[in-house]
Amino acid sequence: MITSLLRISLLIALLAPAVGFSQSAPSASDYFNEGIQKSNAKDYPGALQAFTTAIIMNPENAPSYYNRALAKISLNDIQGAILDLDQAIELNPQDANAFLYRGINRTKIDDFRGAVQDFNRAIEINPNDALLYYHRGLSRAQVNYLASALADFNKAATLAPNDVNILTARGNCKTQMNDFKGALADFSLALEKSPNKSQALAGRGYARLRLEDAKGALADFVRAIEISPNDPDLFYKRGLVKSRIGDFEGATADFDKTLQLEPSHFRAHFSRGYCRSRLGSQKQAISDIDKSIEMGNNNLQTKAYYSEFITQNLLPLLGTVIQDRYKINELPDDRSDAFLLRGLLKNASGEGKSALVDLNRAIELNPTNAESYFIRSIIRSSLGDQRGAVIDCNSAVKLNPRHGEAYYLRGVVRYDTGDEQAGCIDLSRAGELGYTPAYKIIGEKCNRVTAQR
Repeated sequence: MITSLLRISLLIALLAPAVGFSQSAPSASDYFNEGIQKSNAKDYPGALQAFTTAIIMNPENAPSYYNRALAKISLNDIQGAILDLDQAIELNPQDANAFLYRGINRTKIDDFRGAVQDFNRAIEINPNDALLYYHRGLSRAQVNYLASALADFNKAATLAPNDVNILTARGNCKTQMNDFKGALADFSLALEKSPNKSQALAGRGYARLRLEDAKGALADFVRAIEISPNDPDLFYKRGLVKSRIGDFEGATADFDKTLQLEPSHFRAHFSRGYCRSRLGSQKQAISDIDKSIEMGNNNLQTKAYYSEFITQNLLPLLGTVIQDRYKINELPDDRSDAFLLRGLLKNASGEGKSALVDLNRAIELNPTNAESYFIRSIIRSSLGDQRGAVIDCNSAVKLNPRHGEAYYLRGVVRYDTGDEQAGCIDLSRAGELGYTPAYKIIGEKCNRVTAQR
């Protein structure tokens, strides 16, 4: 490695002018442009790192935060994107797109009221953008402000009369308002413009079902399933149509498929139970209805915190990272690194309590080594002391604010012990600092976190 670097240095020296050679360091603008190029190439982790460097060099540039937020969205880091958009808006409160994307991301964590506020502000800035009314209508419909949602969809359709997404959304809103004739008209118009839009087919099929056109409804759902064969709700609704016309065996098969694709679809359990009762399978029918009750209650009353999430999935990974990365240099006079390394090895051998003693001693001898606190946080977590693990991670990031793994571990522990929002923010920070495994956890867990109301 040293030889390669030397060769490169010599080559530069040979190519440089004899007098006055200088090469300026990359600027914040250079890193920003690099981030744009990498985003365009879909290298989102690389783009994120480039924008982060640009922000470190120039923290007052709103576009850097905005574009980093877009990279985070592509990496499915919703809460991290919201934090960047907060900063972009603070620096440039006239950026309608920043409000738009923050609103869209708030909808992904079920913060529909916050999203409406963002869309309100975006519309004040840009009152002729159909997309803004469309998204505000979607959010208003989610909180059951159906009349206001319909007004938004009407305005959006006036501004963009050929947009099939707007027509489909307006049809869905009319369905929620029990205006099935109006919904049927909107879905039919959308399908004239885009005949293979499965959402419009499903919407029209349901409207036809409610208008007692079972034959037309069945045809729409058959076509929708051909286009989207892995959508459980399409099979569920086709099952409803079949049960309406007395085809209980066909309906049961559709509900079976629904549950194969989405085992937690408690409504499909209920409907299958009904069909089974009509087919004379009473025990199976009761079992299905029991499940529909249990699943419905569980979905409403419980919140999972993923027990054993830390010890089974994350600590072995972190231990491997530490062992591969940590290299002992010359032993210092205080011998603190000897205790640190011995503790690391003991922990890898399953001697957690003895390892903790060594890490305590290493920190006593050198209380400014961020790595010692981080390793001790791993050991404490493996011994069940999650509060102590968080305290040690706090010390690690205070001593080394760019310690991505410490943010990662603190985020995982916080999430697992119930402080989900703070945990997801830490995981986002870990990703910013280059510890990309954080995005796997973010994608699986953080976007389920409900926004604080």
